[in-house]
Amino acid sequence: MSDTVVKKKRILPKILGVILLIILCSAGFVFFNASKNMKQMNKTVDSGMNVLSSYAKVTPVDAGEYSQITMKGIMKFNVSQYDVENIGNLSVMTVNMGFMQMVSYVVSPYEKDLPLLSMDFMYILGNRKAYAEFYDLTANKDYQEYQGVLDIIRKFQNSYSDLAELETAPAWYDDLLTVVMHKSGKSADDSRIDEMFSDSIRSYMEAAKGLQQLSDEEKAVKLELIQNYCDGLVEKGGVSTDVFKKELGEEKTKDFFNKVFFGTEKYR
Repeated sequence: MSDTVVKKKRILPKILGVILLIILCSAGFVFFNASKNMKQMNKTVDSGMNVLSSYAKVTPVDAGEYSQITMKGIMKFNVSQYDVENIGNLSVMTVNMGFMQMVSYVVSPYEKDLPLLSMDFMYILGNRKAYAEFYDLTANKDYQEYQGVLDIIRKFQNSYSDLAELETAPAWYDDLLTVVMHKSGKSADDSRIDEMFSDSIRSYMEAAKGLQQLSDEEKAVKLELIQNYCDGLVEKGGVSTDVFKKELGEEKTKDFFNKVFFGTEKYR
């Protein structure tokens, strides 16, 4: 046996050992960050729920088969649904993908003429992305009371200019957006990200205080507007919606949206 062959046989286990060590270190790094980020995400969600509960009675609703949605055998979306007294439906969805943790928080208003509030907060190792979007799903955007709602929300929007702006790709629903915040940061910004989440809810509920309850006719119009938006997401697509459509199929995604995520079926 030549010296070259012997040297190769000796070197190979060392290379494999180094590769294994790198894999273990990488896995440990991801696991450490995932555990840390899950703790922070849960803290942020709890803070937001405490704010919401200080304004209205929040009652859990059984999300049934959609309480946990598994994709690709490893991605588990935990879904909670609530009724927010005198407002409408709330869905809270969290997922831990290892390298990324995310919470989606959607308030669909059926009792008052508020915008629909949709938030996605992502924790990607040491990076953060925070989206707070208010959708103009109202029959009349120009009347005084609704403009008062937007004024309150815009004050909140201007409070986070210290966080970096995040560019997003154009989407079919951009025309429905009124007040929008797309922010990015690092783990050092977690306290500000946490504040942004809670302040979104606080501003929303402060705006709701000045509005009258909708009449039955007005509720029917509001429901139709939210249903059209919900159907549009399924038919025309969206970043998160496309993931669900690919894994669950279009009909199952629509069923999930109607029963839980936007809750249109409850108010029909």
